[in-house]
Amino acid sequence: MDISLKITKEQMQGNVPVMVFHLRGWLDAQGEEILVAEAHTAHEAGARFLLLDLDEVNMLTSAGVRAMQKIHKLFTPGEENSQGSYVKMCSAPPQVYHVLNLTGILQNVPNYESLQAAVVSFKE
Repeated sequence: MDISLKITKEQMQGNVPVMVFHLRGWLDAQGEEILVAEAHTAHEAGARFLLLDLDEVNMLTSAGVRAMQKIHKLFTPGEENSQGSYVKMCSAPPQVYHVLNLTGILQNVPNYESLQAAVVSFKE
């Protein structure tokens, strides 16, 4: 069983262009490095809104939550306006959602039940 994190990227259009990372595998210490590096690359290429599709994430550790915090900080402008989050998640399986809820990250990085609902929730 391959547990390493795999990321498939897709650009989607809602109210704004959204970069979607479809994650598969374990979001752990090794996955943290991969995810943060990919987020930096996307941000440097001009992406300003990022959606993390967690549908196929089997395990989320504290390192994975730390990666989400780093990405949130990267994508959130210094003035952090009240328009909403620049990083969101969707389709978290129950065991992953439980970890997200326990860590409190859902206060800053909201989770949506579906990919489409998350994409259209982004606003300029």
